[in-house]
Amino acid sequence: MLKLAREQILLGQSVATKSDAIALLAGKLTEAGLVEAGYVDGMLAREAQHATYLGSGIAIPHGTTDTRHLVKNTGVMVAQFPNGIEWDEGQIAYVAIGIAAKSDEHLGILRQLTHVLGDEQAAAQLKEATDADTIINILTGATAAKEVQYLTLADFPADDRDQLLLGAAARAKSAGWGDAAMVSALLASEPAYLGEGVWLARAQAAQTGWVLATPSSALTAGELPVSAMLLLCAADSSHLPQLENLAKLAAAGQLATLAGNDALAMLQAGPASGLSETFTIINPHGLHARPGAMLVKVAKGFESDIRVANLDGSGEAVSAKSLMKVIGLGVKCGHRLAFRAEGADAEAALKGIGEAIAAGLGEGAH
Repeated sequence: MLKLAREQILLGQSVATKSDAIALLAGKLTEAGLVEAGYVDGMLAREAQHATYLGSGIAIPHGTTDTRHLVKNTGVMVAQFPNGIEWDEGQIAYVAIGIAAKSDEHLGILRQLTHVLGDEQAAAQLKEATDADTIINILTGATAAKEVQYLTLADFPADDRDQLLLGAAARAKSAGWGDAAMVSALLASEPAYLGEGVWLARAQAAQTGWVLATPSSALTAGELPVSAMLLLCAADSSHLPQLENLAKLAAAGQLATLAGNDALAMLQAGPASGLSETFTIINPHGLHARPGAMLVKVAKGFESDIRVANLDGSGEAVSAKSLMKVIGLGVKCGHRLAFRAEGADAEAALKGIGEAIAAGLGEGAH
């Protein structure tokens, strides 16, 4: 979880160029004891490789892997530029977040930041904020609704449907979504049969999220098969899009896909269409700005609509043509990315993406 103090927020800054902005942030990171003085060179080198502008008026300058040895402690500095800075051609940044990271923990920071900053309203508030607390609350998500969470419980050794539900409820409780009363209420309820072996249970909870539990062996409830249990924990209405997708999956006869490896992506995206492939990221430091930008560039070279989900992350499917969304997936080395392309050049798009990933996305194959 990103933590910020008021001294990390630089309000109302005014500089001429992005190089000046980077030098300002690097100087503050140095003053705070987070980095050695030479770290600014790494930040400028990273920018020369590829601009770190994310979109929505936000840039995230950070160092290269070659300058990690200059990082003493992971941390950030945030500078607000109300008048804006041309960060890249035609792209104006109003907030720049300088990141110092000792290892891959910066991917977690990026993921949290990009999730919050993906909100256009939040980006506008960051630009117009006149106090540090407002910026802190926006960046740390204190003013934003909690995102829908996703958990899996695969191959659970259940003897019947109720034990599978108990396993899902215990998983939600251990994640802090609810308490013992929630578990008791679930066990006293009757799950709904959606079809194709998929069941749905619902509970009021402190956090909105979904648990997908699958049994280690074939089960039945009466004469009905049990291949997957979906547990919906609802704290607000943010789960409604997934409920709509469930209805679409049922209508399309694709509920059985929820028992597969890309179940959470299906819950996010709805019925399958187009072509799909799954690729494993080989970059040692995951999808940071440079390889992420290369992936987005490849995707933008095709007309097809291309969605990608991190099967080893949240499972949320996002546009592969948005750098903010791609970096926000928090992809590390070894993570599996599920791509779905729909359009006239879908086959070529998936082939091109697969080749680019195998080649290291601009960092060379490892």
